[in-house]
Amino acid sequence: MTSQSPPSSTVQASFVRRWLPLILLAAVMALALSMGWHRYLSLKTIGLNYDALKSFIADNLALAVLSYIGLYVAIIALSLPVGLIMTLSGGLLFGWQIGAPAAVVGATIGATIVFLIVTSSFGSTLAGKAGPFVAKLRDGFQENALSYLLFLRLVPAFPFVIVNLVPALLGVRLSTFVIGTGIGIIPGTTAYSLAGSGLGSVIEAQNAVYKACLAAGHSDPATACTYSIDLTQIVTRELVWAGIALGVVALIPVALKYWSRRRAAA
Repeated sequence: MTSQSPPSSTVQASFVRRWLPLILLAAVMALALSMGWHRYLSLKTIGLNYDALKSFIADNLALAVLSYIGLYVAIIALSLPVGLIMTLSGGLLFGWQIGAPAAVVGATIGATIVFLIVTSSFGSTLAGKAGPFVAKLRDGFQENALSYLLFLRLVPAFPFVIVNLVPALLGVRLSTFVIGTGIGIIPGTTAYSLAGSGLGSVIEAQNAVYKACLAAGHSDPATACTYSIDLTQIVTRELVWAGIALGVVALIPVALKYWSRRRAAA
């Protein structure tokens, strides 16, 4: 007795559910990067519109916060390289008390969207075709998923977009991913948002210099008048090492579990 193959309509529906979200996400990401939309989100753009943005926020705080979160979700979901600018801008415009929680919510939602899309597209396929080494890696990561995820989120050396992908490919549970991401990004996000909240005077001073340069009537103002804010004073080595130290602390439960097993085996 021969088994019947599933109807073509069922196969097509399964293909659409599995791959269409990933295809759409990749297409929009490619479009955004090719059009350079992320370049519009810069400290120069924020700075030159600083007074107008602050006035709008003062009159429409709830709408402004929701818009900020929505924009942050889109940026993270599309893996656009402006997450740091967004976090600094949130602290600058809202103050760190509002900017940091809003950034954490937006980043967590955006990361979760990527996680769900990658999981639905690749998760089952990878699990079925994984060799012994990958299967062992998946088992080890899943056993200590929260500790590993906290480590990856806390240490600044790991790109945010990569940390969105790896847990999805290694079969981490959705709840663990959300908790690990939400908690893991709080220290760094708060630090950068706090730094952004202190940029107001720097922005105002830079605006005055830039506008005075434009008013001087240079033949080529685009070249003669530059607008720059030095971020090297914000992303300090102390901040990086603090993230690494917190990441190491997150691995303590894994180390204790490993040591307990070695001791029991001995």
